[in-house]
Parts: sequence; C-alpha cells; structure tokens
Amino acid sequence: MNFESPLRPAQYVENQIVTSILNGTYPQGSALPNERTLAEKLGVTRQTLRETLHRLSREGWVTIHHGKPTVVNNYWENGGMGLLSTMSRYSEYLPNGFVTHLLEVRSNLLPIIARLSADSAPEVLLTYLLQAKTLEDKAEAFSLYDWDLQLLMTSHAKNPIYRLIFNDFSWMFESLALQYFSLKKARKISRSYYLDLYDAIDRGGKNVERVVHSTMEKSIEIWKGLKGL
Repeated sequence: MNFESPLRPAQYVENQIVTSILNGTYPQGSALPNERTLAEKLGVTRQTLRETLHRLSREGWVTIHHGKPTVVNNYWENGGMGLLSTMSRYSEYLPNGFVTHLLEVRSNLLPIIARLSADSAPEVLLTYLLQAKTLEDKAEAFSLYDWDLQLLMTSHAKNPIYRLIFNDFSWMFESLALQYFSLKKARKISRSYYLDLYDAIDRGGKNVERVVHSTMEKSIEIWKGLKGL
C-alpha cells in the first residue's frame, strides 16, 4: 500500500497560503495576518513562514512591506514563470479558464517546437512515433506516451528553454491528461495525430506545424467539452 509523504513545513505553508489565495480566502489586495498570528495558525516557526513568504514574494504572489501587512498581489500582473509553475500544482483551485489558456499557449508553442525538432532529429521522432501503432487503448498509456512525445520534441528543438517551460507543467499534465484521455474521442484523435505527424516528418517536415497546430486546437475544444461534463 502506498502512502503520500507528509508535506515538509515549507511545503505546507506554501500549500496553505497559495490555496487560500486561489480560493478567495485571501483575495487580491487583501492583507495576510501578521507574521506571529499566521505562524501560530499554521503551526510552523516564524522563520519557516518568513522564508516561504519571501519565495512567494519573488514569484509575485504577495508584496512584503517591512513593518506593514503583507499584501496579496494581482498575480496575473505581478507573477512570472515561477508563479505559473507553482500554480500548476494546485489544479483543484485554478481560476476559471486557466487550463484553456494554458492549452492555447501550448497550441502556439508546440507547432514551432515540433518543426525545430523534426529538422534536427527526424529519425528520433520517427522511431518514437512508430510506437503509436501498437499503443494500448487506455488513458494511462496515452497520457504517458503523449507527454513523453512533447518532452522528446522539446529536447531536440535546439533551445533548452522550451524544455524548461514544459518541465514546469509535468505535474499538471499528469493530473489532467488522464481526464482528457479517458475519452475515446480524444484517444482516437491523438492516435491519428501521431500517424499524421509521422507522415509529415517522413515527407520532409513541410506540414509538421500544420499537423500539430490542428490537433492542439482540437484538444482545446475537447477539453472545453470535458469541463462541461
């Protein structure tokens, strides 16, 4: 039997503060309780709380005013990739439309990444895509295969920043992909996508971006329908 490891104090503080911001307990513009009160409420030392708040401040969640209350920021305007990465770990509390917006960003990025990787390592991609023909028709199998394909493309796109960006969302993808690939329609479209991508790369890569972008747009529409369920 597997048991989840208990959160370390700093992780627990982050969890409590971030979820409280995302669920509206501490809305944007509001002040957090003072350091002593918040540390006692969370059952941690003031040092642990202080260190976590400073990290969250660097990400853009809060603004620390020495001698004054710590204020919750408008994180959409003050945050960066660090905040986005942290946010991705709290899928249960994500703002409306977050996943759709994230998929839209992927829809713009992945076609370029796919073309670059197809140019630099076509045989690597072709070898991997051949496995799609025998891919087991289960959500778990598709989830793992699809994410590994995305990481493979980012690794061969000749720009390490792409891989870093995608690495930040591995936890979220693993969580949400099982929901997505639980739909037979999603698995069918993805299997066709893998084979179409194989053909596009095998024929010189001219249509790689079009194939990837078309499938990413379809995935957004499927996700919207899944949310409706």
